[in-house]
Amino acid sequence: MTARADGGPGAAVDWYPLRLTTPVKSHVFGGRAIVERFGRRPAPSGRIAETWEVSDVDGEGAEVSAGPLAGRPLRGLATGFPDELMGRGWRGDRFPVLTKFIDATRALPVHLHADDDTARRLEGQPSGKTEAWHILDAPPGATALAGVKPGVDAATLRDALLRADFDAVLRRLPVRAGETLYVPAGTPHTFGPGTLVYEIEQTSDVQRSAMRHRMEDGSRLDDEDWHHNIDMLLAEWKPGFRPDFQPGLRIGVEDDVERVVCCAGPFFALERWRAAAGATIRLPLPTARVLSNVGATVRVGVPGWSEPLDPARTLLLPAALGEARITGPADVLVGYLPDLERDIRAPLADAGHGPAAVAALGETTP
Repeated sequence: MTARADGGPGAAVDWYPLRLTTPVKSHVFGGRAIVERFGRRPAPSGRIAETWEVSDVDGEGAEVSAGPLAGRPLRGLATGFPDELMGRGWRGDRFPVLTKFIDATRALPVHLHADDDTARRLEGQPSGKTEAWHILDAPPGATALAGVKPGVDAATLRDALLRADFDAVLRRLPVRAGETLYVPAGTPHTFGPGTLVYEIEQTSDVQRSAMRHRMEDGSRLDDEDWHHNIDMLLAEWKPGFRPDFQPGLRIGVEDDVERVVCCAGPFFALERWRAAAGATIRLPLPTARVLSNVGATVRVGVPGWSEPLDPARTLLLPAALGEARITGPADVLVGYLPDLERDIRAPLADAGHGPAAVAALGETTP
């Protein structure tokens, strides 16, 4: 599949699976699990809290790192070639999905992300951030905090945050590998320690923390900044959200290929696909797909292109490719911007899943 490039008159390139630059964050909660437990190579040095696998966040936008499009910004490709990259009539001012590997060797700060309206009104940002966590690894007894307990009002929440008595007001949930939590914007949350997560979310870095320290370097905030953050967190809080972890819903493919829908909502969907040795995942691409490998090295192929994808690495698959093939044994995550009826509700209903089970995946109701 070819598309006109903006590199000059008559220039054309073949679309192919895109490897992108990936910012690495060394926040204080990180460790070395992404390298030591997942085998990511090449291995960044020092503490690794997050690797931003596909990012179009302002100031942290990815560029293509290999092939004929090397050096091209993701945003320019998304806005310049929306039909070829995104597919299905999408139009927007940036690539809409952000994905990360997160190593919570230590607990993340208790924090919250504004929704779209609140982000524009209070933060001066173009969008807020709903997110979801797919748990890749966690020790026995691991927990997360997500959402405020029933009956807690703003004054009670503020008092508990100032005392760092988070269990007095926040729901503590058991964490198990393979499960997923859809976290609507406006929900206070944290996870860790000892937890390795794949996160998918809106393209935004807006957040407010309840902690006395900065997550970037652990330095202490003065009282004025700390109290301001908590006041903003309370202004952006949505009291009604109390999400729960879900195991996902299976859709039959073949005997040796498994497809599980992990979460879904208007901003993103995430699926986990597995294939036995010798089997092939045939992944349709009606829209761009973010393909992240959470198993051993696999081979990804499209017509005219075939390369390995190593553990804890990611490809962006343009819609123009039509289909990608992943050779088993394989264990991969697939993130995308869904058409909720076509991609989620209809196939899950056909697979025998009822409306309540589908709704529990996130925000899927019409």
